[in-house]
Order: sequence, then C-alpha cells, then structure tokens
Amino acid sequence: MSIAKQTDTVASVFADRQREQEERTLSPVAVRSYPARRARVEEDCALRTPFQRDRDRIVHCKAFRRLKHKTQVFVAPQGDHYRTRLTHTLEVTTISRTVARALRLNEDLVEAIGLDLGHPPFGHIGEEVLDSCLNERFGVSFRHYEHSLRVVEHLERDGAGLNLTEQVREGIAGHSSRAPLPETLEGRIVRVMDRVAYINHDIDDAVRAGLLREQELPGEPIDVLGSSGSARIDALVHDMVEHSQLAGDIVQGAVAEAAMKELRDFMFERVYLGPAVRAEHARITGVLRTLFEHYVDQPEHLPAADGAHEEDDLARRVTDYLAGMTDRFCIRKYTELQVPQAFAR
Repeated sequence: MSIAKQTDTVASVFADRQREQEERTLSPVAVRSYPARRARVEEDCALRTPFQRDRDRIVHCKAFRRLKHKTQVFVAPQGDHYRTRLTHTLEVTTISRTVARALRLNEDLVEAIGLDLGHPPFGHIGEEVLDSCLNERFGVSFRHYEHSLRVVEHLERDGAGLNLTEQVREGIAGHSSRAPLPETLEGRIVRVMDRVAYINHDIDDAVRAGLLREQELPGEPIDVLGSSGSARIDALVHDMVEHSQLAGDIVQGAVAEAAMKELRDFMFERVYLGPAVRAEHARITGVLRTLFEHYVDQPEHLPAADGAHEEDDLARRVTDYLAGMTDRFCIRKYTELQVPQAFAR
C-alpha cells in the first residue's frame, strides 16, 4: 500500500474516532469537528481535527507573528511586561477554552476563533485614525474584525488565503461587540472573553505604568468581582459558565455584567481616552495620516503586497498595507518619508 493510501486510511480512522468521542463528551449544542466545511475541499488530517488545523494555520502565518510588535494600549512602553496584541490574543484563547471546556463545547473551534489578526498598528487609536482617514477620503470604514477575515481569506499565502472552515471564519467576523452576533456558541464565548481579558489586563498595565492606583478603581465592581485581575477573570468565567448552563446560551449574570460594564466605562474615561494615552493621539494621528495620504496620492509607492490583486481598489490596497504594519515598521516608514536619510543614520 502506498504512503498516500495509508495516510488516507489513518485519517479516516482518526476522524471516526474523533466523531465518536465528541458524541460522548460534547454538549448536544456544541459544534462538531466533522465534516469540515471549507471553500476549497481538502483531505482531512490523520492527526488533527479541522479546527486544530485552522488554529495551526493562523499561528504559523505571517500576520500572527507581527502581533508581537503591535500595541495593545501603551505605545512603545518602557518595560518588558506590558501586553501586546500577541499576548492579549493568547490570553483570550486560554480563557475562552476554559469556558468552552466547562460548557462541553468545542475547545478547538474556540481557540481558532480567538486568534485575532486584523488590528492595525498603535492599538485602539490606530484603528480610530485609519477609520477616520478612510471615511474622509473614500467614504468607507475600517473595522478590525472585518480586516481579520480579509487577512485569512485573501491576504495570507500570497492571496490564496488560509482556507479556514466556515465556522471559524464566521466566528472571526463576529469577534467584536460591534459585529453581528456569531451563530455558534463557541463564537459567542470569544466575543465576551475578549472583553473580559482586555479590561482586566489593561487595568494591570495601567497600574504598572503609574496611570492608576488600585485604590482608584470603582469600589462596587471590585467588591463584586475581586481586587486582582486574576480574581476578576476567575469570577467572570465562573459566572458565565453558571448562567450559560442554565440559559442554554452564552450569557452573563446581571450583577457580573453590570460590574464589568462599570469597569469598562471607568477604563475608557481614565485610560483609553485619558490624558496620558491621548497625549500620544496627535503623534499617532500624524504618523498614520501622513502615510495614508502619501500612499493614496502616490500609489506607485505601494509595494506588491502579499495577496494584492489588480482589481483591488486603492482604498483596499492602502488599508491592507497600513493595517498590516507593526508599530515599529510604521514609524520607520514615516521616518523615511519625513527625515532626510543623511540625518536618519
């Protein structure tokens, strides 16, 4: 028997065994791993489920590696322990897997959905500036979850995309609270746990940066959820599991949800829109707007980016290039435009 034939046989046996295991262990409302629904039909793997393959494709792609040099909240922080987009993404996936396991949902699907790739450089401010530039010049918007889907469908692998399963792509598209609610319960877990993760680790980073003192955090949500980030995440995870089991859907208890909302409102007032972060806003706006206008006015300077197509319009080509940049690459391109090279050396 040929090696290819042997592999097909082993893959079939693995898939059958996985199906049987999922029928025994997963909730009736959990998404099953088989059959894989992809835009382009592929043979199943003999060692991994379709959702595990999706996860691995995302982790091994170039856009994922760039996350380590993209800001979460603090731009170019002086210290090695602040979160980046990469560490945030990993925290979201681990918390989400915990919830999925407790609810007997598909952990592999949750993990693949949680690996978010679509954020531009400079965190929330970068997304706001890019959205404003696109709206003013082209009348279109930028949403990181929409761009994340574009990355996996069209930009990676020189335009071929990653050929992810339908359930993972649908979950990616519904990652943000501004997007339509995901159809799967697994996608809904990631949608909430993303917020749980960033609120609590951003508090930790803000305290580390000296922007907040723990005593300044609003008292009522701290009394409800806990005095440390790990305690609050643990409380929110337990709350979601308890209420979701009763509801048959992904929901939070009213008390915990209100407490989390109060913390989020506090963080927007004091940190995300606060004076220290906003002090960087003008500089970041200047950098991104300069690059945006340069490439719109002189599109011949756009590189032949991965996944680019001749039929792509100018707005999309500029967006793909700018949104794919890391913070430091963006600053470097800005410096090349603004500073004579003799002085930049």
